[in-house]
Formats: sequence, C-alpha cells, structure tokens
Amino acid sequence: MSGASMDAHSRQQAILAQLRASGRVLVADLADGLAVAPETIRRDLAAMDRRGVLRKIHGGAVPAPVLALPETGVTHREQLNTAAKQAIAQAALPRLGLSEGTVLLVDSGTTTGALARLLGGGPRLSVITNSVLIAAHLASLEGITVRILGGQVRGLTQAAVGSEALEALAALRVDVAIMGTNGVSALHGLSTPDPDEATVKRAMVRCARRVVALADATKIGQEHLVSFAAADEVDLLVTDAPPPPDLTAHLHDTGTEVLIA
Repeated sequence: MSGASMDAHSRQQAILAQLRASGRVLVADLADGLAVAPETIRRDLAAMDRRGVLRKIHGGAVPAPVLALPETGVTHREQLNTAAKQAIAQAALPRLGLSEGTVLLVDSGTTTGALARLLGGGPRLSVITNSVLIAAHLASLEGITVRILGGQVRGLTQAAVGSEALEALAALRVDVAIMGTNGVSALHGLSTPDPDEATVKRAMVRCARRVVALADATKIGQEHLVSFAAADEVDLLVTDAPPPPDLTAHLHDTGTEVLIA
C-alpha cells in the first residue's frame, strides 16, 4: 500500500517501524518509500515529535530519548546492575594505559567506583577524585597517592562540588579522566541531573588529556537536565551492550571509540 492511500495513523506507524529497524529515518527516503510528498512526511514527523514518539532532526528523525529516572542515592545505586558495572570496569582497566606515575582523575559514581577498586597492585599512581567513598577506599592501597577535591559534599552522591573543587580543577592537567554519567545520547551528550555536579564534571573533562566514560546500558539513550560533555570530548565509551544505531553512528562520526564489555 502506498503512503498516498494510507491514512495519517497508518503512515506514521510505517514511519515508526522503519525508525525502529534502522535507528534513523530521512524525509527524502520516507517520501520515496511511501510515495508521498516530502511535506507530508515533515508534517507526520512534526506530529510524532509533539507526541514524544520520536525526535525531529534536520532532514529526518531519530528515536525519542528514554525518559530519565529520578536521581537516587549512592547506597541504592551500588546495588543496581553490579555485574554490568564490574564487567565495564574490568574491560576499561587495560585501556587506561597505566604506567609508573600516571595521574588519574576519577569522577564520583558507582561504575567509576568499581574501576577504582581494581587499581591496587599495579604501577604507582596518583589519583585525584571528588568522591569521598572512592578516596576512602584508595587511601588504604599501597602504591596509590590519593588527593581529594575540596568543596561541599552532596549527601546523595557523596561527591564534592562547588567553587573549591572548580578552582582546584582549573589548575590541573591529568593523564586520564574516568567519568561516570547518568545519561548518554546523541543530541545531549553526557548528562546528569544536578547542575553543581555537572559543572564539576565539565571541569574534569576539560583538564584531561584523555577522557574515558563508563556507562551501563541503562544510561544509554537517557537525557538528564544538564549536559557536561559532548560526544566528541570523549575518547572512549565503555558500556555493556551495543548502543542503538543512531547513537552508534553519532559516536563513530565524532571519533569516540566504543568498547563493549
């Protein structure tokens, strides 16, 4: 059945099926495939965008981002997806390029915390972190010099935020920043719900020679309030399942390597 003989609902269902199959649709391709005018497709995409079914982009559409869940405390998050987080940490560790004297900047978070627990027993390292929990663990390990960023500590995440942390980061140049994130999407990059944490995360990214982001599959496709890094600022994304096609294509275009644990 051609698009010209379909009603709007049937045509939009066909568009949605194509979007689910390919991860991205183009107005020109849809118009040709459904034998309707490009303007008809644009109206369909606009209507679907308003309903939250997809997101319009220039020349086409991509899937709507997954609705982000409310932020939860670190104690609760430590119990979630533990196998995935451990697998991500194990996969990321050999890709950090650790050698004697490497300086790491470790973001707060449960997946970054899983990686931090693997750091002992290797070359001597310097680790800087804004996480009270990560600093406390690393301080007991031989061969690791730990520095913790100052500032106000958020009870929900046990992370230091505010002007003191930002001033310290402004003076730093580290080898690798290991970043956690609440969401990863093509349009919004890496994001987090709290503006204060986002500001610190952004400063972390900017003071690193190399940025490694860790995100389990539940974070992929989510968007939270504040973006702290675009995809092209991330050198390596380590996750536990392949991202959807639209995000995979975007990461490829920006030169971000994706490692599946």
